[in-house]
Amino acid sequence: MPSSGFSTLSIEKVKKTYQLPMVELLYKAHQTHRKYFNPNKIQASKLLSIKTGGCPENCSYCPQSAHYKTGLEKEKLMDLNEVVSAAKKAKAEGATRFCMGAAWREVRDGPLFDQVLEMVSTVHQLDMEVCCTLGMLSKSQAKKLKEAGLYAYNHNIDCSESFYPNIITTRKYEDRIQTIHNVREAGITVCTGGILGMGESQQDRVEFLHQLAVFNPQPESVTINKLIPIPGTPLEKQKPIPTMEVVRVIATARLIMPQSMIRLSAGRTGMTESDQFLCFFAGANSIFIGEKLLTSSNPDLPQDKKMLEQLGLTPSKEKELSLVGTAKSANTK
Repeated sequence: MPSSGFSTLSIEKVKKTYQLPMVELLYKAHQTHRKYFNPNKIQASKLLSIKTGGCPENCSYCPQSAHYKTGLEKEKLMDLNEVVSAAKKAKAEGATRFCMGAAWREVRDGPLFDQVLEMVSTVHQLDMEVCCTLGMLSKSQAKKLKEAGLYAYNHNIDCSESFYPNIITTRKYEDRIQTIHNVREAGITVCTGGILGMGESQQDRVEFLHQLAVFNPQPESVTINKLIPIPGTPLEKQKPIPTMEVVRVIATARLIMPQSMIRLSAGRTGMTESDQFLCFFAGANSIFIGEKLLTSSNPDLPQDKKMLEQLGLTPSKEKELSLVGTAKSANTK
């Protein structure tokens, strides 16, 4: 379990860490990474869109928003057998964590949620870490997911609170924080993070990292996504963020959240193997495998297998990666 969180960690200290010379930042981050994790192990996860398109939210980056014309076909909730088949395939390919995403603004009690609960329960029986991302969640719904066998719930904060209104206006930042608290209260591990390269400033990235670090306890998983500009969305012409900025965010995250899994998520198709190596060296220790992340492109399995072999990284479960059996406090130097 991650440490209890840096409740007194200041934004100024996060900024000071973020702005360290790159060589020093990487050195410190890798030292910390080796202290808490096996640097030669990585977790492979698989993300499946179980309900695609038609989301009422207006997230500027998302092709699944009903507000934009991206050419994405709306699809209803997948059948249980289809999901189980996909989970078994993912496990055979080396994934130990199976994530299911539905394009909903929020979870609503009823037949569809009951179907998701059945999916969670069935995939849980495959001895995989089961994760869901279904939008906003109430305390009672979180409890039902926990009882069904859910291991993790993903709900990204996306960016800093001050930059958030530039990206989304259909949901408040506080709503996202509340859902994370509901997940935590239910005893489900928290997976949260954001997207880099949406036009945010360096200060926004510092504030984003600070918000993640002061959750108490800190998130078990932190997702770092690089924006994939989708035609038809407001961010379709956004210039790519430099890879070294992504590396800088990951290294800072590793230093201020030493025991959290850091998941290098969307945007890897725009990275070279050397780019990804720097991310792993800085502290990232999980990737998503498969040609799709929900609806976005992702490196294919043979390409990832080749890369991991060249880097000497071998797949492992999240629980097998950690070098510490119990939560311990760690301080950024």
